[in-house]
Amino acid sequence: MERDTQLQLYGIVADRLKEAHARVRTLQVPEGVRMALSRKLLVITAAAKHDLADAARRLDRLMHDLDEGRFPEDLDSDGTP
Repeated sequence: MERDTQLQLYGIVADRLKEAHARVRTLQVPEGVRMALSRKLLVITAAAKHDLADAARRLDRLMHDLDEGRFPEDLDSDGTP
């Protein structure tokens, strides 16, 4: 039974990650902001492999920030603000 719950959570997180990637792609923000958001999504994806619950929490925070219009600072190509 626990395995079924874990698989369901993986499915939910995977679907939400797809949604988050799609939202980031369509945002009208500078490229540096988009890159920073994409990096955050990659970190969340990697975290899901080791700690699914933590990844789900991180994704919740990121999606909430997107909903509220809070984005990371625009970064130059060298990674500085």
